[in-house]
Amino acid sequence: MKITVFTPTYNRGYIIGKLYQSLCDQTCKDFEWLVIDDGSADETESLFKTWAKENNSFEINYLKVENGGKHRAINKGVQLARGKLFFIVDSDDCLTEDAIAKMVKWEESLEGNGRFCGVSGNRGATPYQMHGTSFEGDYVDATSLERKKRGITGDKAEAFYTQILRKYKFVEIEGENFMTEATVWDKMAFDGYKLRWFNDVIYISEYLEDGLTRNAKDVFSKNPKGTAYYFKLQIKHYRYNWWARLANYNLYYELVKDRNTTNQAAQFLGIPLFILTIAIRLTKLKRWLFRGVSYEN
Repeated sequence: MKITVFTPTYNRGYIIGKLYQSLCDQTCKDFEWLVIDDGSADETESLFKTWAKENNSFEINYLKVENGGKHRAINKGVQLARGKLFFIVDSDDCLTEDAIAKMVKWEESLEGNGRFCGVSGNRGATPYQMHGTSFEGDYVDATSLERKKRGITGDKAEAFYTQILRKYKFVEIEGENFMTEATVWDKMAFDGYKLRWFNDVIYISEYLEDGLTRNAKDVFSKNPKGTAYYFKLQIKHYRYNWWARLANYNLYYELVKDRNTTNQAAQFLGIPLFILTIAIRLTKLKRWLFRGVSYEN
């Protein structure tokens, strides 16, 4: 099987049917739909019981688990997946009808090159309105950490080799239910794995009021240890750039300060309190010094 379309879901029975229909409409059927229901209390389970009885041209594997967050669901899904590629598609989104066909074709272009961990297309509000920015041309090869310099911004539609993902499990912290996916994507990039980024929109998404994207700051604040873990990975990347390190310390504090003291934030980052205090004060000073400054000609 070429692709596992993986969907973690929580109380999205009111909208997940849109994704199901888009999978039914795929021109290529070489995929399974693996769904981890993260403890939904709505009609999600009954929907899947109904869909399982329909004459689908693809296999549906549905598992309901105790609520633990998307990253735990991904860990579970990667272990259960039977596809060569693992393609995360959120329950409030859907795919263009040629999305699977393009993923299959793109993966074949890699020809077993061990430098790659997967392929990616674009996300968009429509097939003609891309989220974020991209490059010129058909594709580029780059790690997740090289996205910015390649002009690749915004959410994208990445599919990773399942066997590689199994080597990069998400850290699970007791008492917290969120860990940003970038922790794993960046670890693969640190190890030199590239993706082949293609310029076609294959994934349609809108950012709902109850979604992670619109509630990111609140989610980071509620999960300070997991957020600190992500920032510590980023700071390793800037080990020779003290200003970048201090800026990241301050950014972490800004994200978690509504629910955590400065001392707690420093402890989670594993740094002395005075270092975080310096980072906060220097950032404020920089903002004050450059207030109102315009760099336009």
